[in-house]
Amino acid sequence: MNLKDLQNTFHKKLDHLYEKEEVDSFFFMLIDAYYKVSRLELAMNPQYSVDHDDALLSALELLKKEQPIQYILGETDFFGLPFKVNAHTLIPRTETEELVEWIISKFRIQNSEFRILDIGTGSGCIAISLAKNLPNTKVYALDVSKEALKIAQQNAKLNNVNVVFIEADILNPEAWNLDFKHLGFDIIVSNPPYVREKEKLLMKPNVLDNEPHLALFVNDENPLLFYKSITQFAIVNLTDHGMLFFEINEHLGQEMIRLLVDNDFKDIILKQDIFKKDRMIKGVWNYD
Repeated sequence: MNLKDLQNTFHKKLDHLYEKEEVDSFFFMLIDAYYKVSRLELAMNPQYSVDHDDALLSALELLKKEQPIQYILGETDFFGLPFKVNAHTLIPRTETEELVEWIISKFRIQNSEFRILDIGTGSGCIAISLAKNLPNTKVYALDVSKEALKIAQQNAKLNNVNVVFIEADILNPEAWNLDFKHLGFDIIVSNPPYVREKEKLLMKPNVLDNEPHLALFVNDENPLLFYKSITQFAIVNLTDHGMLFFEINEHLGQEMIRLLVDNDFKDIILKQDIFKKDRMIKGVWNYD
């Protein structure tokens, strides 16, 4: 079938759900993945036809149900690296890339080996990107989801990095000594669940109906549940002058500052993302 005709079919079926530019983006991503045909090649050869269109039409049906394109393709890019994703992992966001860049910018010139722990690793995007860009590191990554860890392990292999993956529940302090005995971390980083239940109404169906709620939502009455637990873990497991980095709910920046201050962290910085939203925070642990 002619690809231009298929592109028109995509617009007829999807323009009421998505912006036209987004529909085009979906279409070009799919024909590149399925047929190795680029946008430029199609523009230069508008009569380009394919013998089998079943995969493309199946993807169209999933897009009609507002399934994320990343899940349809089974992959995405993060920090310039390829990552496999599925329904057990969050789709990596641009804001999280900013968190990774912030950490790398502070430790790029580090010469001695140091340890990093990523808590709630999901697809492994934070841990793997740090391991790829900070060669003098020993990177560990923790998640409570066995299925997410399977994908993270595949992604580490895909990107040719060594990461130690651990299945554990950060909300269960009894697991901490078992999994982290004798280890001290120079950096602990986490992008934990932080979307409050009351914020569900603000979310698009493609996120709400597809991405794992385990990795997204917290109770309205205790929105800092994971941050409190991770902070307590960090007090015990950070080295002197070790750093704690979080991605946070944009509405809870001041509460996060208070949490770190109350737990004696120093040099606290609340950082905005490119959309001018309070999205990241850093604190330094000092034994003194």
